[in-house]
Amino acid sequence: MVDFLAENNLCGQAILRIVSRGNAIIAELLRLSDFIPAVFRLRDKSDQHKYGDIICDFSYFKGPEYYEAKLETKPELQDLDEEFRENNIEILSRFYLAFESVHKYIVDLNRYLDDLHEGVYIQQTLETVLLNEDGKQLLCEALYLYGVMLLVIDHKIEGEVRERMLVSYYRYSAARSSADSNLDDICKLLRSTGYSGQPGAKRPANYPESYFQRVPISTTFISMVIGRLRSDDIYNQVSAYPLPEHRSTALANQAAMLYVCLYFSPSILQTQQAKMREIVDKYFPDNWVISIYMGITVNLVEAWEPYKAAKIALNYTLDSANIREQATRYAASMESLRPQVQQLLKEGFLREEIILDNIPKLLNYLRDCNVAIRWLMLHSAESAYDPNNKRLRQIKEQVLCDSKYKPKILFQLLLDTAQFEFTLKEMFKQMLSEKQLKWESYKTEGSERMTELAEVFSGVKPLTRVEKNENLQAWFREISKQIESLNYEDSTAAGRKTVQLIQALVEVQEFHQLESNLQVCQFLADTRKFLHQMIRTINIKEEVLITMQIVGDLSYAWQIIDSFTSIMQESIRVNPSMVTKLRATFLKLASALDLPLLRINQANSADLLSVSQFYSGELVAYVRKVLQIIPESMFTSLAKIIKLQIHDIMEVPTRLDKDKLKDYSQLGARYEVDPKQLLEDGIRKELVKRVAYALHKGLIFNPKAKPSELMPKLKEMAATMDGFYRSFEYIQDYVSIYGLKIWQEEVSRIINYNVEQECNSFLRAKIQDWQSVHQSTHIPIPKFPSVDESATFIGRLCREILRITDPKITCYFDQMNTWYDLKSHQEVTNNRLFSEIQNTLGTFGLNGLDRLLCFMIVKELQNFLTMLQKTILKDRAVVDVFKAMLIAVNPVQGIVGSKVYASAVAKTQKIWGAYLEAIMKVGQMQILRQQIANELNYSCKFDSKHLAAALENLNKSLLADIEAHYQDPSLPYPKEDNTLLYDITAHLEAAGIHNPLNKIYITTKRLPYFPIINFLFIIAQLPKLQYSKNQGMTCRKATDPVDWPPLVLGLLTLLKQFHSRYTQQFLALIGQFIRSIMEQCTSQKIPDMPSDVVGALMFLEDYVKYTKLSRKVVEAHVPSFIFDEFRTIL
Repeated sequence: MVDFLAENNLCGQAILRIVSRGNAIIAELLRLSDFIPAVFRLRDKSDQHKYGDIICDFSYFKGPEYYEAKLETKPELQDLDEEFRENNIEILSRFYLAFESVHKYIVDLNRYLDDLHEGVYIQQTLETVLLNEDGKQLLCEALYLYGVMLLVIDHKIEGEVRERMLVSYYRYSAARSSADSNLDDICKLLRSTGYSGQPGAKRPANYPESYFQRVPISTTFISMVIGRLRSDDIYNQVSAYPLPEHRSTALANQAAMLYVCLYFSPSILQTQQAKMREIVDKYFPDNWVISIYMGITVNLVEAWEPYKAAKIALNYTLDSANIREQATRYAASMESLRPQVQQLLKEGFLREEIILDNIPKLLNYLRDCNVAIRWLMLHSAESAYDPNNKRLRQIKEQVLCDSKYKPKILFQLLLDTAQFEFTLKEMFKQMLSEKQLKWESYKTEGSERMTELAEVFSGVKPLTRVEKNENLQAWFREISKQIESLNYEDSTAAGRKTVQLIQALVEVQEFHQLESNLQVCQFLADTRKFLHQMIRTINIKEEVLITMQIVGDLSYAWQIIDSFTSIMQESIRVNPSMVTKLRATFLKLASALDLPLLRINQANSADLLSVSQFYSGELVAYVRKVLQIIPESMFTSLAKIIKLQIHDIMEVPTRLDKDKLKDYSQLGARYEVDPKQLLEDGIRKELVKRVAYALHKGLIFNPKAKPSELMPKLKEMAATMDGFYRSFEYIQDYVSIYGLKIWQEEVSRIINYNVEQECNSFLRAKIQDWQSVHQSTHIPIPKFPSVDESATFIGRLCREILRITDPKITCYFDQMNTWYDLKSHQEVTNNRLFSEIQNTLGTFGLNGLDRLLCFMIVKELQNFLTMLQKTILKDRAVVDVFKAMLIAVNPVQGIVGSKVYASAVAKTQKIWGAYLEAIMKVGQMQILRQQIANELNYSCKFDSKHLAAALENLNKSLLADIEAHYQDPSLPYPKEDNTLLYDITAHLEAAGIHNPLNKIYITTKRLPYFPIINFLFIIAQLPKLQYSKNQGMTCRKATDPVDWPPLVLGLLTLLKQFHSRYTQQFLALIGQFIRSIMEQCTSQKIPDMPSDVVGALMFLEDYVKYTKLSRKVVEAHVPSFIFDEFRTIL
């Protein structure tokens, strides 16, 4: 008959693929359970308030029209709903596919059972498949895995959360309109069961059997699977555990399968006492905490509480005397095993001959150790006992008391066992690989000795006092041939024959009185030794390794091992060489990966890579977590170094007189670091943790503080960062790492990540942690709860700078790059602020601040345009003023009466307050961006002049090429898929080689009256300003503040967002205004130039200065002599 798992056996391949997929689905569910968006839990009041109307559970399906209508009546809810969809549809789709695959799994399994029943697979029925060893295993696994999936979903993804995710997916995806969608079936299968994993939560009635029965499965199939699991040893595990007291451990995996499958047939648990008694006697006579899949533990006392038959059957196991017996047995076992294993681990004890002579004995030690560790770890695990359950508490206390449980001793035994197992396995593998070679060499040696002896008895070979004996000569030749004829391939016959040869050699020595000749005796003894070695070597079998693999299984501890983390870390802290023993423990834990991967591998499934990556990733993450103690200890030492570096050790100058060398040697203040235990990733992780915390704590500002805390806190932060940097530099040679590289990479990552998180508040499609290029699972950047409206320290820093440079309370002097307080005229801050930020956060910090300001400008401009369109242009009276003004100023080349201006300004006075505030905010942020660009450009030219020069030249040549292309389109130009311009922009902005005023922040549409509105706005502000020779344009009254530079730059930025013809019209209107007022002054013979005209001329002059345009642009609208004369008149 064809092998059941052969590729041409369709029946075997079909069920193998189903089981393989089952393991992959569980891995995907476990993977996704870490990525549930927190918002679906609706735990925070803020989340409930914000998203309560758009996240619904299955109550939505009772009246979807009601919910959708509720959304349609509120535009802001629709907007939030759309934003929520954009942010979550990707992860929702991933969850939905996982849920769908669970449903598809059970549908496929049912279809397979139907096919078996209908005879689709020739000569195969359910009964014949269950008679086949592989078939039996796969069918049992298929049902068990389905049960595990359902339990994992309920355990890891709460019912309410599932429902909310499924409803959101239904609303946001095309599945609702698709005819072949099985969303209804998935919702029926995965609707909330009412189960909660919270401690003390009440268990729902008929749980989980009612949940398991949501998709009907053939009762014949279920009862046959349970029958097989009850009666057979389906994995032949008992052979690896010959002792009867180890039987429950041998059958532990099967017991877990039976536990899950029994929920598909709850009547057995409920009423069939005889069957339950049989199950408990066979599988649970001495244990009640089991691991069902990859370390998910279950306590049968709690799990079987509602089932009468199961509860009665289990009472025998839970009898106080039985618990005491088991606990004391394992306590005694641990007590005796520890010294024995430590003896075996002594250097040089485990030698090849000892292993070969004592294989059964060594395997028994392994069995005893692993069984004791398993029982004690499972039955003392915190997670297996609900602290709110009185009976469980009593059982746990009895176990801990009777077994004299000490976690450190148990952990020590685990370490020693893992090390012993690892050493034994490695030596055995080595012996197995050399087995044939050694066997052949022993055979050759033995055969040659016999040939030599034959020659001795021929009388030809000179050996003292040996007489010629032809019989012995012939006999030894024959023995030599017999040894030569032994065949390695036929090990059984060879073994039997070798024993006979050894016997013959003993007898020849006795019968022929050869003892008298010592040399002949020696030859015979050597040959016997070689033959003995051959027997030993032939006994090195792979079955021993397989038994070791089965016995050494640690998959049950996949999760509870975490409770030993603190012990592991403390051991490493005290004795760093402990890491080598831990290696063996981690390798032992890695054997747990075989369980889910076995079937995936057999099925040659493409899921092998993703599933193995997930479990390996989990294991690696755990290893990292344990070993993190090394860099933590190092950073504790580093903190002391930082203290010395900042406070005690002075910086050594680059040039130093010889006689002063002793003063700088500072021999007292030195600190020793042991460098060998430091791991780069751990160092990075600890560095990130500490620097991120320092930045979070150091940059919290009190907005009421007078004067601002900004500069002192930046200086303090700069000293902290410098201390980190210098001490990191100090240790880099000790631990052989690139300190500067790590420092720059990690600090830039921290800052960029925080900038990204801060900018999220301005984005509709937010960047989640798992999408961020700056966040990492191995070296995570910690997230801290926000202390004000900002999400991160970079937001707090930015808002503090905006607060102290607010145009309402300060005035900015462009020539001095300084802000002064409007009332006290004291200096508030100046461009040194940006040098300080550079010292503290480096170029990444300045760059990040610049990016955040860009987002803020965009937000401000968008809000401004919304206000313009929804309030100003909707006000009929104001729009009529604009219309009348438009008629009055045409043609622009003409002259207008001054009353027209005064009247229009007076009628529109109410709209300018909000307008001015928005324009000044944008202008203020543009000034900050200019200062940042100056600081970046200065430091770039200073620190990396070649980079600055290369970037400037590349920029100029690119612009020249692009201009040439527009004049002659046949010349080259970067294509759409060429990212050169995009890439170079990022570099230019980082080096400060850009002009923020030329940037287009938003896309705009045509707006009616736009030049007129801005013109009226500027002339409405001019009366609030006055010209001073020393200071330029300043505010007249501190109570009505208008700061000139932010006003000009804000207006200039706004105009830049629209078509250039609006700017032309706006400049023409200002030119007309200047000409009209001047004309009036001339006709009325007023000698002084009016202040409004001075202000308008100053605006034009500053406009030309900031935009770097030619004066001809404004001279087109204002005669050049007015420009030339106006400063001399003032």
